[in-house]
Amino acid sequence: MNENGLREQLALFGESLYQRGYVHGSTGNLSHRLDDGWLITPTNCCLGRLDPARISKVAEDGRLISGDKPSKEAFLHLGVYEKRGGAQAIVHTHSAHSVAISCLEDVDADDVLPPITAYAVMRVGKLPLVPYYRPGDMRLADAVRAVAVDHAAVLLAHHGPVVAGKSLDDAVYALEELEETAKLLLLLQNRRFKTLTPEQVEELREAFPS
Repeated sequence: MNENGLREQLALFGESLYQRGYVHGSTGNLSHRLDDGWLITPTNCCLGRLDPARISKVAEDGRLISGDKPSKEAFLHLGVYEKRGGAQAIVHTHSAHSVAISCLEDVDADDVLPPITAYAVMRVGKLPLVPYYRPGDMRLADAVRAVAVDHAAVLLAHHGPVVAGKSLDDAVYALEELEETAKLLLLLQNRRFKTLTPEQVEELREAFPS
């Protein structure tokens, strides 16, 4: 797909995420890798009303080439792209159920979501929790970069998920699965529930390698 097509796709997915409540106000950002840099949604914009022509185009080092000023969280995307050469797109939202899970005291920071469903294992995999840093703090970029080597999806404490994929479809579908699994986990709070067994999880990972 050429650059104009990718701009249209970013706008379509942004509108879809906004309409379904995965993002609100001017929260969240999307990006896609190009041969000569990458596209990212602008700062202080509503993903539900993106103008494809104004989406930011930045160089590989994050320098603005054209379009509006890029998202102030562009450094998160840059860090993930640096560590995940196969990643073509990244989605970051402040989706409510994922953020709620990131605030719980008793989650496993190495893997926040237990293997409740097969698709959570297949599309999200292990989900590490990145400690809280204030928005714009470059230590957050370092923390994300450190775990992005081994994980396509990470959860920022008190903030939200960052998900990379081989395509924008792939990244968005994984983000949606993450949010729905977080919702399921909250529904199951204070109840005894079963997870997939380690053997079942391993079978899935062998059948559907990431």
